[in-house]
Amino acid sequence: MAQRTKATKKPTASGGTKKPVTKKTTTPAKAKTKKAVQSPPGPSTKQVKIGQKAPAFSLPNQDGKIVRLSDFKGKKVVLYFYPKDDTPGCTKESCAFRDGLEEIHASGAVVLGVSADSVDSHKKFVKKYNLNFPLLSDEKKTVVQAYGAWKEKSLYGRKFMGIERTTFIIDEQGKLDDIFQKVKVDGHLEEVLAELDVMP
Repeated sequence: MAQRTKATKKPTASGGTKKPVTKKTTTPAKAKTKKAVQSPPGPSTKQVKIGQKAPAFSLPNQDGKIVRLSDFKGKKVVLYFYPKDDTPGCTKESCAFRDGLEEIHASGAVVLGVSADSVDSHKKFVKKYNLNFPLLSDEKKTVVQAYGAWKEKSLYGRKFMGIERTTFIIDEQGKLDDIFQKVKVDGHLEEVLAELDVMP
């Protein structure tokens, strides 16, 4: 029978024996986690009413300056919410307020526009149409929801969330004096002037 012989370690150049090579173990890289995409908020649950205190707000205007409702204490405020900068209906509405601003000021009122567009978008919109009143940026939609203007809308059979065109008249004591919902742009300035007791 053939004899089995044990394998011998090969000597190294220095006369020693090679140490067994140990493989380095690497820890697996941590998997990158995707940031959660925030879904748009649901429709406004708050519904404001005539006679109640107008919800306070603090929002940046087209120049990044913070504008507060409390800044206009003792004055009437025409606060209008519109869907989007530089779209046909919103442009027509904003330009109507621009052209009627002198009459609105004569009644002791000011005009403030609000949408969810960015400050930069507002700045371009103001410059393009020479708007002469502040546009406030509500990107988080907190004020839009506080005033009940964030609604489910439909277009060509498609449903989506958005700002419902709404105008509020706030009196000198900060209370809601009138509310125009689902505003039709044509003739809206005249509605507002009539409420302010201004003859167009």
